[in-house]
Amino acid sequence: MRKPERFRHFLDYFTTHFPEPETELVYSNPYELIVAVVLSAQCTDKRVNQVMPALLEQFPTPEHLAAATPEEVFPFIRSVSYPNNKAKHLAGLGRLLVSEFGGEVPSTIEELQRLPGVGRKTANVVVSVIYNQPAMAVDTHVFRVSHRLGLVSRTATTPLAVEKELVRYIPEALIPKAHHWLILHGRYICVARNPKCGICPLKSWCKYYADVVVKAASTPKKGLLKGIDPATLSPESTT
Repeated sequence: MRKPERFRHFLDYFTTHFPEPETELVYSNPYELIVAVVLSAQCTDKRVNQVMPALLEQFPTPEHLAAATPEEVFPFIRSVSYPNNKAKHLAGLGRLLVSEFGGEVPSTIEELQRLPGVGRKTANVVVSVIYNQPAMAVDTHVFRVSHRLGLVSRTATTPLAVEKELVRYIPEALIPKAHHWLILHGRYICVARNPKCGICPLKSWCKYYADVVVKAASTPKKGLLKGIDPATLSPESTT
């Protein structure tokens, strides 16, 4: 199956069944979102949503965060991954938002990446979710799912390479939604260690399902240990 056809199947399914996907991070303004996205790096949205209320009660605005030290921020985020680094990032983020951007979250990827703790992925999330710009944030779910479905080539070995291939084939108006479609599919169906291929509605055209699961089922003794469920294989197993 050629790549344009895969993208057509992908877009047809999700525009029909999930036309209005949303982030699972809870926020009410751009400041709250950027704080949540910084905290979500290598951490679950569920955990971030648990710590955000107390954090925002103490630091409800960029000005409050700008006046805080990392040591003051740390107790509120101690249960997320890498809390020491993220406390430093958030304190620095608050200061720069106030000193350079008047307390407002900037709307360009270039300006956002000047903020501590904000890389290209975080910047893409912010401009996509808040400003509805055609930006594709590539996290571990997007990277994994796009490769498994065959939406990107095997030579796309970096998040930036995956981003460029995805935006090439997805209409601009759908890029913000496609980001959420890939994330949610990876979070609940195409999980890393045990992909739920049996219930996946995309398996009829999924490259991973055809190349790994189906072939493993038809030739169980070739290159596989007896008794291993082929659906548990990761994409790396095919390289």
